[in-house]
Amino acid sequence: MSPNDQQTRGSHWLDRVERAGNALPHPVTLFAMALAVVMVLSQLAVWAGWSVRKPAGASGEGELVTAEGLLESEGLWWLFSSMVENFVTFPPLGLVLVAMLGIGVAERSGLLPALLERLLRVTPDRLLAPAVVLLGILSSITLDAGYVVLPPLAAVLFHAAGRSTLAGLAAAFAGVSAGFSANLMITALDPLLAGLTEAGARILEPDYAVAVTANWWLMIASTLVLTGVGWWVTTRIVEPRQEAGADSAGEGEAGYDAGPMPERGLKAAGAAFAVTFGAVLLMILVPGGPLHGQGENFARWVEAMVPLLLVLFLVPGLAYGCFAGTITSDEDLATMLANTIAALAPYIVLAFVAAQFIEAFSYSQLGLLLAITGGKALASLAIPAPALALGFLLVAMVANLFIGSASAKYAFLAPVFVPMLMQAGLSPELTQAAYRIGDSVTNIITPLNPYWVIVLAFVQRWRPGAGIGTLVALMLPYAIAFAVVWPLLLAVWIALGIPPGPA
Repeated sequence: MSPNDQQTRGSHWLDRVERAGNALPHPVTLFAMALAVVMVLSQLAVWAGWSVRKPAGASGEGELVTAEGLLESEGLWWLFSSMVENFVTFPPLGLVLVAMLGIGVAERSGLLPALLERLLRVTPDRLLAPAVVLLGILSSITLDAGYVVLPPLAAVLFHAAGRSTLAGLAAAFAGVSAGFSANLMITALDPLLAGLTEAGARILEPDYAVAVTANWWLMIASTLVLTGVGWWVTTRIVEPRQEAGADSAGEGEAGYDAGPMPERGLKAAGAAFAVTFGAVLLMILVPGGPLHGQGENFARWVEAMVPLLLVLFLVPGLAYGCFAGTITSDEDLATMLANTIAALAPYIVLAFVAAQFIEAFSYSQLGLLLAITGGKALASLAIPAPALALGFLLVAMVANLFIGSASAKYAFLAPVFVPMLMQAGLSPELTQAAYRIGDSVTNIITPLNPYWVIVLAFVQRWRPGAGIGTLVALMLPYAIAFAVVWPLLLAVWIALGIPPGPA
C-alpha cells in the first residue's frame, strides 16, 4: 500500500466527521435552532436559580453572576430591541465588508492573479504550506485582519499552484486562529494579558509586576514549532484527503483575467503601492500625523488597520486595472465593487443569524456561568503545579468553545488561577502562557468564534455544498496536533526551568 493510500484510509474518520456535520441543517438554520435552545436553557437556568460568584479580588468578594432568562419579558424585549444593533455591531461584519472591497478590486482587476503567478515562480512548491502557516501566525500583529485577508488569498495561491484550495485556506486559518497567541513580535495581546495577570498576582503579592514581554521567548519558539506542525498537518493529512476527492479545486472564483498588459499593470501597481505605503508610514511616524500615537485602546495605526488594508489593496488594484486594461471606466470599478459585495451575500445572511445567537448566549450569562463553575471545580483539586497548569490549559480550551474573547475569559480566570498556581510554585508568567495556549488551539473548531463564519463562507465559495461539518473536519487535525504539541512545548519549558520571556 502506498503512503498516499494509507493517508487516504487514515482520513476516513474525518470523512465521517464531515458527513455527520453536513447532515445537520444549513448553518443559517442551525444558528437559528441554537438561538432557540439558548433561550430555553437560559430560562431553565433562571428557574433553577443558577448563580456563581466571580473570583474574589483584593477588595473582597467578587460579583454575583446569575442567569438571564430570554423567555421572560425583559429578555424578549432585549432580543427585539437589540436585534438590529446585534447585527450591525457584529465584530467581523464591518471588517469583512470594508476590507473585502479593497481585496475585491485587487482580485477582480487581475492584480492578485498576476502577483500570485509571479510568487509561484520564486516560491518552491514544498515551502508554500509553511509560508502560509507562518504568515497566518504573524498576522495577529494586525489584530483580526488576518481572518479576512489570508484564507482567501492562500486558497487562490494553492489553486494557482495546482494544489487543493481548501488545504491552502485551512493552513492559513490554522495559523491565524489556532496560532493566534504566538508571534515573533510583541502584539496587542501581550499588554492586555499582562495587565490581567499582574492584577491576579497582586492578590498575593501587592507589588508584583508582569512585563509585557513576559511570554516573548516562549511565543517565538511556539511560532517556529507551530509552523512546522501546521506544515506537517497540511501536507500529510489535510492535502492528501482533499486530493483524494474531497476538494472541488477550481470551483468558485479562482482568479480573473490579468488583462492584455499585465507587466505594465504590475509596474503601475508597484509604484502606486510604494507611494501609498510611504504616505501611510509618514502618517504613522510623523508627530501630529493622523495615525501617530495612541488610540483608544491600541496604537492608532493598529486600530485603523482595516481601513488601511482597504486603501493598500484598492489603490494598487485600481492602478493595475487602469494600466493593464481591465478597468477602462469608472463603471468597471463600480461593477467590481458591487460584485464583491454580491459575492458576500451568503455570509451577510449567515452573519445576521450568528450575531443574534452569539449575543443572546452572552446576554444569558450561560458561558460565564459554565466557565467560572469549571474553573472553581479545577481549583478545588489538590494536584501538583505542572499538572494543575495542564488542567488550567484544558479549562481555557473548553471555555474557549463558549466564549471567544481572550480578555473576557482571562478576566475571570486570572484571579482564580494566577494566585493559586503561584502558591503551587508556578509563576504568573507561566500561568499566562498556559492560558494563551488553551485560548488558541480550539479557536478553529468553535462556531462561537465570531470569525469562524467568515471562513465557512470562504469554504462555501470554493465548495458551494459545504457545511459546518466540512470546516470542522478540515480544521480538526490542526486543532488536535496543536493541542498535543503546544502543551508539550510548555511542559518542556517548565521542566527545563527556562523563563518564558525577558523580565
